[in-house]
Amino acid sequence: QVQLAESGGGLVQAGESLRLSCSTSVALKNSYGLGWFRQAPGKEREFVAAIRRSGGATYYADSVSGRFTISMDKNTLLLQMASLKPGDTAIYYCNADIAYDDYPVTDSRKYEYWGPGTQVTVSS
Repeated sequence: QVQLAESGGGLVQAGESLRLSCSTSVALKNSYGLGWFRQAPGKEREFVAAIRRSGGATYYADSVSGRFTISMDKNTLLLQMASLKPGDTAIYYCNADIAYDDYPVTDSRKYEYWGPGTQVTVSS
């Protein structure tokens, strides 16, 4: 059983930075990859970023590319967020891809385990 727990969310003003952490019970080397999704009120859950075991490749949604950075520090998944916008307001979830499948990294069905989420609110 893989356990994930996010932390670091909070209320910030537009233009500020925030770093999210996700404590995981699985190392990147023992998974296919880890990632972040987010869900804003009234919207569907959307892909944010992913990091893959193979070569440590990283992937980003267009909306966060150049502002967010995903990384792994031992068993902690990190999401460094800069130049935050009100549109980044959402609950952020970390997740783990443990089983092989053909879903793209941007598809939530690829990830078998999810954390409970952490709220990020960006005020204008």
